[in-house]
Amino acid sequence: MGVRNQTRVVEFVFLGFSGIPNSHLYLFLPFLAVYSVTVLGNLMIFTLIQLESSLQSPMYYFLSHLSCLDICISSVTVPKILVNFLYKRQTITYNQCMAQMFFLISFTVTEGALLAVMAYDRYAAICKPLHYSHLMSTKVCAVLAFTTWVWGFLDAALLTALSSKLHFCGVNQIHHIFCDIPPLMKISCKGVHINQLATHIASLFVGVAPFLFTILSYVFILRSILKIHSTTGKQKAFSTSASHLTVVILYFGNALLNYNRPSAGYSLETDTLVSTMYCIIPPMLNPLIYSLRNKEVKVALKKFLESQRKGYILSRKQ
Repeated sequence: MGVRNQTRVVEFVFLGFSGIPNSHLYLFLPFLAVYSVTVLGNLMIFTLIQLESSLQSPMYYFLSHLSCLDICISSVTVPKILVNFLYKRQTITYNQCMAQMFFLISFTVTEGALLAVMAYDRYAAICKPLHYSHLMSTKVCAVLAFTTWVWGFLDAALLTALSSKLHFCGVNQIHHIFCDIPPLMKISCKGVHINQLATHIASLFVGVAPFLFTILSYVFILRSILKIHSTTGKQKAFSTSASHLTVVILYFGNALLNYNRPSAGYSLETDTLVSTMYCIIPPMLNPLIYSLRNKEVKVALKKFLESQRKGYILSRKQ
């Protein structure tokens, strides 16, 4: 349990799985499986993009960053959950909580910004094909990718610094499965209003703005696709954006559920499910979406696996 020194809490207790008897017995293997698939799937996509010459384009350059982010987001939360299952203690120290929240915010905000950049890439490719090489040059892509990471870390630094000023008056039970701003503000007894204001303002810049920019990009993309006369041309143009659009819906849809649902009227089990759907499931699904819905990735993956098989056969013969 938490140690109380007047108003200072040095340890938090997660209550997210408290409604599930013997949760460590039933949930350890599913969470381990999800984490393994997440890491291996995204690592496969990242490695494939680095090795295959057919995937050396801005779209796949940004996809490699998305794969890194998905591994990072999952690694911030799931390993701690697994460790708690093993030790049968749903706890986290105050410093670990702040660190977990900082990196979680950093990576999720970066992913939102990156998805907006990827939408712009699709807009440039479909709506401005003659200027695409100039609009999305190697230098431009590197600057855009770097900016999304800096954007995420700056936002996380601000919000985490403000959260560190919260007072909990000895209350250390978090109705969640990992450290995040809303559940911490919910148990805070002082300093909540400044954090709420900062969170709302930040959400406009790091959540609403990228979402609106992405939607606007796809409005222009859809308008350009509808102007294409041939059915084959329409299908080709849409297929290059379908995977990204699916990931966008998954990311922003889950973010909307996680951060904008009413503070009352939801059970602890529902909160746990929504949190899982936001931070744990999407990183696992993203590589599956891109590998199953993207023809170029499937071809490159087939080529890569075939080369690995041939290399294995030759090594066995030697």
